[in-house]
Amino acid sequence: MDKFNRMNPNKPMFLPFGMKLFISYLILIIVPIFIFGYMANAILVDLYGKQMNTNLTGTLTQIRDNINYKLEDTQRLSDILYFDESMPLEIMRYEEGWVSYQTTTKLLIPKFRQTVDSTNRNVWMSVYLKNETLPEIYNNDDSTSDALAKGKHWGLFHLRRIVDKSWYKAFPEENYGKTMVWQQVEDDSRFGRISLLRRLVDTRNPTKLETIGFMRISVYLSEIFQSVDIDKVGSGSMLLIMDENNRILYGSGDHVPDIQSDYKLMDVSRYTVLSEQLPKLNWKLTALIPNTIIQHETRKVNILTLVICLASFVVILLVALGVSRFFSKRVSKVVSVLNLFQQGDFHKRVHYKGNDEFTMIAASLNKLGEHTEHLIEEVYMTNLKKKEAELETLQAQINPHFLYNTLSSISRLAKFGQVDKQHQMVMNLAKFYRLSLNEGHTIIAIHKELEQTQAYIDIQKVKYGDRMDVDFNIDPSIVNFVTVKLILQPFLENALQHAWCGDRIYIRVCGRLEEAGDSILFEIMDDGNGMSQDMLKQVISAMNNPGTTKGSGRGRGYGIRNVNERIKLYFGKEYGVQLHSRPGIGTTVSIRIPLQRAKQQASAEMNVKWTG
Repeated sequence: MDKFNRMNPNKPMFLPFGMKLFISYLILIIVPIFIFGYMANAILVDLYGKQMNTNLTGTLTQIRDNINYKLEDTQRLSDILYFDESMPLEIMRYEEGWVSYQTTTKLLIPKFRQTVDSTNRNVWMSVYLKNETLPEIYNNDDSTSDALAKGKHWGLFHLRRIVDKSWYKAFPEENYGKTMVWQQVEDDSRFGRISLLRRLVDTRNPTKLETIGFMRISVYLSEIFQSVDIDKVGSGSMLLIMDENNRILYGSGDHVPDIQSDYKLMDVSRYTVLSEQLPKLNWKLTALIPNTIIQHETRKVNILTLVICLASFVVILLVALGVSRFFSKRVSKVVSVLNLFQQGDFHKRVHYKGNDEFTMIAASLNKLGEHTEHLIEEVYMTNLKKKEAELETLQAQINPHFLYNTLSSISRLAKFGQVDKQHQMVMNLAKFYRLSLNEGHTIIAIHKELEQTQAYIDIQKVKYGDRMDVDFNIDPSIVNFVTVKLILQPFLENALQHAWCGDRIYIRVCGRLEEAGDSILFEIMDDGNGMSQDMLKQVISAMNNPGTTKGSGRGRGYGIRNVNERIKLYFGKEYGVQLHSRPGIGTTVSIRIPLQRAKQQASAEMNVKWTG
């Protein structure tokens, strides 16, 4: 340019196109970079805050679930005595002398010991009986000492000791199997304990449950709240357990206030506060995270954003001159490839001769296409594995509940000496779990699902005998298609638990192709007591909105929600479970799955006609 100016002194100076393009490039790039940096910084700060809240909420949920598990474990101890049908017969025998002695030594003492020995946690069980012909048994009546700390595990008292207590008078009316209260009574608050309170009732007259005794199972708050550990949240934070009056009952952290102090008196302006409700206790789990932690991380994000912006500016400044020289000639190829990338086609590659910036860009674009293809495949496989893991997790939630109930039935058969029935139930249980394991497969042929369902029915037949009648009406054309396993048995179990109307029940299981021919419909119908509209709404809400339903519908909706979630997770949201019920008429469960055939055809032996 200087030579040209010297040769043409009368010509005005000018900038070549490459330099103009270079300057324009810088102007057009620098401004967006800093705008992008500002937006990216705001987004990163916001994402960090949301991610932190998500992590903390997940941690609090885990702690809450751990607390609920320990509370439910204590409840299971009370279930041993509450649902023991032999106890009312013995406790209500008002005979002194040898009969009273036999009842106490042969029934009550072994049962109480068995109950407290069935847990590895420290518990103190006090049983108050109405029958005063039975003797009281206790080790220490000193109210100033902590019996549980001395290794005592149970005591037997007369009910008159507590009938005048305010907490006993305020105890709610009995709803069989559901009425129980967690409360700090007597000396619980002083010794850092809480008690599960529950009646013992005589169920021989279902229309009028007579109180024959009362249970109080005391546990340490430190054991219930063992999972409340500040190490799970972070240094400088606090984890607090507060009662309904906002009094602090338990805490973890370096600056936790005194126990029984008022949370409202704390200065929480320097903290981010997150809470989880503990519904069984009507208490609240609260985490206080110092704002300085968030501010420190935010400052790091700001510095990182600034460094990236400055580095980008320097790189662009150095590269812009070289890029501008070749932009007009070679950009078309780059644009064409980018357009294909934008449309989702990552197979296109671009190549340049020579060794310059465009060659590097071409190589980068080619690598980007290859890496993007690999990432898409990896994301797909990751989502598939996650989907399978979620499906297996939901599947694992079904069997423990059924196994617990079956083992309880086997225990009762053994207790009453019914060896043949006990053997039959054990064999059926083994068959059920052999079919359930299915070599680890989650998706099984429908005929295997029906076999497993029949195995479950055989188990229940031992328990209920002729009082239950189950009829299968299955279209033979559907048995070689596939389904998520264990979609029928939970509803049969639900019906046998909740649908009895009198002492007999009839259940009908139907399976057929829908008229469109692209899906399979199962229907499970019973002639039980049905559900009211309010109860039906609660169960459907629990099924479709996990964790939001309160009240009695939540317990019934658990198995339904589990099956519904597994079907939707594997087959899609257009499939799943529907409920229809009317009081006094019965309940119908409709299960809809897609028509999918197994990769390998089932053997001819399995083509069984499941007809009623």
